[in-house]
Amino acid sequence: MKRTSVVALSVFLLLSLTALWGCPKKAEVSSAPEEQKQAEPAPEPQKAEDTSKADEERKAAEAAEAAKRAEEEQAAKERSAREEGGLQPIHFDFDRSFVRDDAKPIMKANAEWLKANPKVKIRIEGNCDERGTIEYNQALGQRRAAAAKKYLTDLGIASKRISLISYGKEKPVCSDATEECWQKNRRDDVVAVTE
Repeated sequence: MKRTSVVALSVFLLLSLTALWGCPKKAEVSSAPEEQKQAEPAPEPQKAEDTSKADEERKAAEAAEAAKRAEEEQAAKERSAREEGGLQPIHFDFDRSFVRDDAKPIMKANAEWLKANPKVKIRIEGNCDERGTIEYNQALGQRRAAAAKKYLTDLGIASKRISLISYGKEKPVCSDATEECWQKNRRDDVVAVTE
């Protein structure tokens, strides 16, 4: 009987050791169930990135709108100053940059107004019709503006009061492909500059 007890005890110990050996190590315990861990929303930095992109786009749109408003306000000021001042545009013959005889009285009236308003500065804007290359029309518009400036300085207007720019064919007042329309576009605009 001693032998069966020893065998039974050996079998018991062997089974106990096997059971202990095969037991898993201590499992990590979490307070949240597994389903909740998987269903958690994306981290906040993603939302912050989306918000910052939207803010940047909104700010860019606001800046573009402000620039457009400022440009429109400047154009309105220039139109108003020109209309109040009585500064008139002059026109040119096709492919020519000299001041025509019919433009001389207009230039004299512009000079008289400038003499009466000595603090006003002006910009002479040379323009062309649509015919010709961009480069050629830029140069022609510059020659037209320079001719008008020379005419005004010969009438006693200080050259430091006059700036020049050429728009070439970029600012037409008429878009028809007719001689009457082209004549309107071959011009120098005399604009009072507000600073």
